[in-house]
Amino acid sequence: MTMFLYALILLAIIFVASFASKWRVPLVVISLFAGMLFGTGALGLVPFDDPSAAQKIADYALVFVLFIGGFVTRQDRLQKVFAPAMILATAGVIMTAAITIFLLPVVFGFFHIEIRMSQAILIGCIVASTDAAAVFSILRTRSLDPKLSALVEIESATNDPMAIILTTVAVQIAVAQAITSTGMGMGIPIERPFSVVLTLVWQTVGGVGFGLLIGAVAVFLSKFVANLDKGYFYIYIISIVMLSYGVADLAKASGILSAFFAGFVLGNSKKVPYKSTSATLLDALSTMGNVVIFVVLGLLVSPQGFVRVYKEGILLFLILTFVARPAVIAACMYFFKYSVKDKVFVAWSGLRGAVPMVLATYPAAAEISEGVSAGLDNDRYILNTIFFAVLLSMVIQGSTITKLADMFKLATRARFRPRQVMELVSLHNSGMELVEIDVDDDVYSGEALVSSFRLPRGTTITMVNRGDKIKAPTGQTLIRAGDILYVLVKTEERDNAMEEILRHFRSNTKTVPIVTDYEEVDKRR
Repeated sequence: MTMFLYALILLAIIFVASFASKWRVPLVVISLFAGMLFGTGALGLVPFDDPSAAQKIADYALVFVLFIGGFVTRQDRLQKVFAPAMILATAGVIMTAAITIFLLPVVFGFFHIEIRMSQAILIGCIVASTDAAAVFSILRTRSLDPKLSALVEIESATNDPMAIILTTVAVQIAVAQAITSTGMGMGIPIERPFSVVLTLVWQTVGGVGFGLLIGAVAVFLSKFVANLDKGYFYIYIISIVMLSYGVADLAKASGILSAFFAGFVLGNSKKVPYKSTSATLLDALSTMGNVVIFVVLGLLVSPQGFVRVYKEGILLFLILTFVARPAVIAACMYFFKYSVKDKVFVAWSGLRGAVPMVLATYPAAAEISEGVSAGLDNDRYILNTIFFAVLLSMVIQGSTITKLADMFKLATRARFRPRQVMELVSLHNSGMELVEIDVDDDVYSGEALVSSFRLPRGTTITMVNRGDKIKAPTGQTLIRAGDILYVLVKTEERDNAMEEILRHFRSNTKTVPIVTDYEEVDKRR
């Protein structure tokens, strides 16, 4: 019965997503609503009310989400926006938390809503980061200016660990205070500021260090498994994801940060075999991870819980979106050459998503000792308030990001991305890929002979898929809009081959240079 219900949830998510895609509703929002619908608070088909178990499940899934975030972060893109992105991902997160902590008692007090300072501190730390998965699931049909897109992507991908560290420290302090106030641990001191700073520094530096080290070791060891079937290599990659987290966690450093940087090293190495297909695997695992996170978290909340805290949720959303985030962007990007439109767009792109929802389970799951609750959020006040604010962020900001980009003329409809890339790997690594190119008839029109294409040396169009028919092309084969081509090409020539083919067709809309799955927009833009 349980397996049947889980299958039903996943099928419901997929079919609803297929209908909701035209309104650009993120998959994570659909997953959250699915969890809420099937959970105890609604239909009651899946009784699940364990914040501690939800935290563990979500943490494990989050490791894969952030590993792929590092894997697809290109080093050259990181270098171009390193300063502003890292400032936003560190100081920006701390500033967001500080502004939120300061404003919550003031704004709530104005509306006669009581909130303890300990609750304000926990909420401020939990909601301080943005969500890369939600942003780019919405922007997949748009292509931003390369510098701007790199900033938004890298900031979103790298600011989660700082929020996780802040929340962990805040929970530790709150637990220590709970121990002292209850008398359960007389003589157990509350952590001093120096100890907190030291913990923060070690978790950050240690997390980055372990990630870089494990990533480098993984690259070195990958050559010993290159001659095995790619299925074994997938297992190898998954083991590295878990190892990067596990080693850092054992050393009391940030496992999440370690996973991100281990992925970063692997993704930027040219020595790793099956990299494109591994990226496809990791992308799928990331998608599944996000679905699991939001379904599990959705099971924890109910509409009844939202009714009790909807005012607090709305006010938290307004503080984050219209005060804290714009103030942080204005301060952190003041000395960098971005226009006012760029800054407004980056501010509005600060969606809250999976990480704040996962972190919202930390206070409810906190324990003084094994099996003894710390009582930090027994009534789910913090959990429900953050969930409601995050839901507003994903629905309101998520549904208007592309509209804002279009209004500011910061984005255009993205030109084709290769839907499938198959690497051809042997003991000597051929450096060849089989790329699937869709001449999308919603974007292009016209026709062209295969012989008219001036493809890079060694490139071959191996197959043409037209409707339900497959053709082996010759030089006199006419390629039409709507055809799907399978092209054998050297990895470094992939972009050139795609551009050469697509330039023979008329564009039905303003387009931008080709965007590949894992490379920056063509520098010739």
